[in-house]
This record gives sequence, structure tokens and C-alpha cells, in this order.
Amino acid sequence: MLPPNTPRLRFREMAPAALPAMAGLLGDADVMRFYPAPKTREQAASWIDWNLKNYVRDGHGLWIIETSDGEFVGDCGLTWQDVNGVKRLEIGYHVLPRWQGLGLATEAAAACRDFARDRLGAEEVIAIVHPDNRASIRVAEKIGMHREDEDRGNDGTVRRVLSMPLSPA
Repeated sequence: MLPPNTPRLRFREMAPAALPAMAGLLGDADVMRFYPAPKTREQAASWIDWNLKNYVRDGHGLWIIETSDGEFVGDCGLTWQDVNGVKRLEIGYHVLPRWQGLGLATEAAAACRDFARDRLGAEEVIAIVHPDNRASIRVAEKIGMHREDEDRGNDGTVRRVLSMPLSPA
């Protein structure tokens, strides 16, 4: 199951062949500046493997997003995250710097929000964002999320949690 195409984007599952693109995305210092560090190629391979397991277990995960013409943009999707000891459905997204500021992360995140509501029957979605990541917070707000809480990541970093209830379509 994949979210439907948007006016400018399409989704596809990650696969091992996506390693060069994903290593470029997750290894980019700008993309990963609010993470402890950019990911190595080996860590990017583990990221793909984690998503493949999520597809099997949950029927969803982070998907590759690309333009309608097939140009790699980044990833976006739905994963279960632990927030203050409770498993919650998160919309996550990473977009290459050349595609940032064009509304593509918002477009992809909105499609994932609608997919969570319409296909998964989810009652809410969240975003977990570094408090200084204004662009990512703005994406979450544009699709209807509001600041809810804070959470400490595994590394002790305080993260902002935004959320929104989902009503049946």
C-alpha cells in the first residue's frame, strides 16, 4: 500500500537498489543538521532495511518520494515511534536541499496524513521535531498539527511533539 500520487510527487517503497540515493540524502549535512550526525552508507543501508521490515510488519514505513518525472526528492512516510513511553504513529520526512522550500515536504506529508486516516484508520498522527528545526515544524503545522508536548530522544535530546486528531473522511 502506498499513498496516492500528489500533483507533483509519487511514492515508492524503498529497496536495496535505493542505497545510493538514500546514502546521499541521509549523509547530507544540511538534511541531517538536527540529528546527532549524518548517516554513513552502512547506516543508510540499515535505514532501508528498517523500512523493509516496517512494510512487512505494519504495511507502511517511510517511502521514497520522487517527482512525477522520477527524480529523487527524499523520503516521507509513517512509522511507529515511542513518545514518552507510548507508541504513536509519526509522519516523518527528509528532503534533499535542492528540493527544499518548494512545498514538496508539505505535499508528501499531507498525502501520508490522508493515507493514515483513509487507509489505516488511524485516529491521530504526530511529528517529532528538533525544537530548532523551524522548517520541519512549519511542515507539520501546515498539514494541521499543533504543538502538544516534549519528549526525550534516546540520546537525551529534547524533541518537540506536534500532533493532530484524524477524523474519518
